[in-house]
Amino acid sequence: MKINLRIKYLLVMVLCSVAARAETVFVTLEKDNALAVVDPNAGKLLQTIAIGQRPRGIALSKDNQYLYIATSDDDSIIIIDADTYTQVGRLPSGEDPETFALDPAGKLLFVSNEDDNQVSVVDVAGKKLLKTIAVGVEPEGIAVSPDNRWIVSASETTNMIHWIAADSLTITDNTLVDPRPRAAAFTADSRQLWVTSEIAGTLLILDVESRQISKRIHFRVPGLTPDRIQPVGVLIDRERRWGYVALGPANRVAVVDAKTLEVEKYLLVGQRVWNLAFSPDQSRLYTTNGVSNDISIIDLREHKVTKSLKVGRFPWGVVARP
Repeated sequence: MKINLRIKYLLVMVLCSVAARAETVFVTLEKDNALAVVDPNAGKLLQTIAIGQRPRGIALSKDNQYLYIATSDDDSIIIIDADTYTQVGRLPSGEDPETFALDPAGKLLFVSNEDDNQVSVVDVAGKKLLKTIAVGVEPEGIAVSPDNRWIVSASETTNMIHWIAADSLTITDNTLVDPRPRAAAFTADSRQLWVTSEIAGTLLILDVESRQISKRIHFRVPGLTPDRIQPVGVLIDRERRWGYVALGPANRVAVVDAKTLEVEKYLLVGQRVWNLAFSPDQSRLYTTNGVSNDISIIDLREHKVTKSLKVGRFPWGVVARP
């Protein structure tokens, strides 16, 4: 009897472990006007769903029930039911939305409008535009601090980070950064902001309190000329142990020690790696590789690429749902 109970207990633990790892990865396909649905555990493309024109930015609602997807050529952000994959709504977004960020409560959505040089503030529940904020030329990267104090907008041509106070929704400071800032990410403690510079080939670490650059990291990949190293997507894990930077046509993800702020290694992925997403438990990293039309799956415990999977033409945005 004791043996049988022990076996049952082990089976329950195994099943619980499997259930805990169950997740779905969603990838926007810019050239296919579609959304790819991937089972990362099986390493399998499950299906491809036609959506709006030129889908790029993607995010999950805070309750994981809905996907928000920027369909740039439709000038809209569509809402997709994450269970049925059907469109259930639409949010105003301004012209040509590309990237956006949710506030910590999931109530407000901040959209970069590159053509209009502005950030649109959207009430998610009310599905209405609350405000537009004029920023620099060609805004793209956008992020909200976890403590909900700041929204930052990176203007690619002005080469600035604009600091928008969350309580007033007005710009209160600007930081000049390296040429063509592409993406920004706060650390979980809201004390640092990491910003990638595509043309300079750098990662800038900004001190949030002073809004000044405290560290500039250069990337040097053996065998590649500097013009091939074009940092785009950036993420930092919850423990602020590691940061990850997509290096575009260098076809690598840089692994940065978030404590020492030194580059530890480079991971070879697909061609022209754009954006990144963690698995819900942050044991894996997913990359969108725009030119090779695939995603790469990286085991973060070993910092090793375990699989590449074809998903469709020009994968751009990616998110993982538990």
